Amino acid sequence: MRRIFAIFAAFLLIAMCGGKAYAEGENAGNEGVSGYVLMEVSTGTVLEEYCPDVPVNIGHLTKLMTLILVAEDLETGKISPDTVLTASQSVSGTKGAVIWLEPGEQITVDELLRGVIIGNANDAALVLAEGCEQSIENFVSRMNSEAFDLGLRSTAFHSPCGYDSDGNTSTAREIAIICRKLASYDNVSKYFKIWRDFVRQGRTELVSENSLTRTYKRHAGFKVCHGEESGYCAAECGISGSGTAFISVVLGAQDGESAEKSAKTLIDHAHSAYRVTPVMFPDEMMKPIPVRSGTESAVLLRIKGQQTAVLPRNSGEPAAVVVLPDYLCAPLRKGQPVGTVAFYDGKNLVCETAIVTAEKVDRLSFNFIARKLMCNVLE
Repeated sequence: MRRIFAIFAAFLLIAMCGGKAYAEGENAGNEGVSGYVLMEVSTGTVLEEYCPDVPVNIGHLTKLMTLILVAEDLETGKISPDTVLTASQSVSGTKGAVIWLEPGEQITVDELLRGVIIGNANDAALVLAEGCEQSIENFVSRMNSEAFDLGLRSTAFHSPCGYDSDGNTSTAREIAIICRKLASYDNVSKYFKIWRDFVRQGRTELVSENSLTRTYKRHAGFKVCHGEESGYCAAECGISGSGTAFISVVLGAQDGESAEKSAKTLIDHAHSAYRVTPVMFPDEMMKPIPVRSGTESAVLLRIKGQQTAVLPRNSGEPAAVVVLPDYLCAPLRKGQPVGTVAFYDGKNLVCETAIVTAEKVDRLSFNFIARKLMCNVLE
């Protein structure tokens, strides 16, 4: 029985680690890492992956979700960069990286953000958590609610800091989704580009563990970290001069240099191998579709929204496949989905969008028929 279970577990791991092999495997392939994902930011398209859905200890990458909640509160005005928070007893004996906060010490949100993002400071994360939700427990509950709202089903948080012992878990794919969400907040983006800084009236120096902050010209943000259980991890965002951005997440690397190199190589490969392009299907190409039992014999259609797709640079324009019924039955509301347009690069589906009605059509009734007949007689 144990042998059968072991074989089943092996097959399950292979299935979870399935996906597109990395194009430059000798630099950032599946050797020496527990998983990775390469994602385009604007569409959320996953372009390359290895073991993307295997839950692992994520260590201090936990702080990426902590930062999302802080960024949300900055955006709503619940707090501001100038808001002064007071450190509670929770900072006493804080393990790992710290900015040496003392209970009762006052410090601004701006300095705390610098502490968390540049210095990976655990005591700064705790003060931010209590400042946003009055208690660490409430903040952690909100972290998990946010994860659920993002559709993350393999992610669980037990603290806003992310010690190995906290047991915070996620996957490469779900960390990439967290990063994509974080990338949408301009109010914290500037902090990710600072390599060295000072807080607490210059008494505490901050130096980023992420060397890409100062060495990688495409660097736009996020984090590297390491721990005994999580290994060396990197979550990186790289943006081109044209504004195209890609996220790479590398988990469980053997050392910090290989984690950063893998993350950077994935993004550089994405910028050279893929293009982001709009896929167009003009409304003028949509013909009216017949309507049965309606006050109109046909209804105009339109595309719900033009889409953007990520395609290999050497590919042509994607082919559009329209799926519609032969007719519709009243009543129909305006904007009602009735079909789809799917765009294919060869056999690969790159995106799709709904076809909707351009106007409403009521069901045919006796009163409508009577009025119609009366109008015809009067004419």
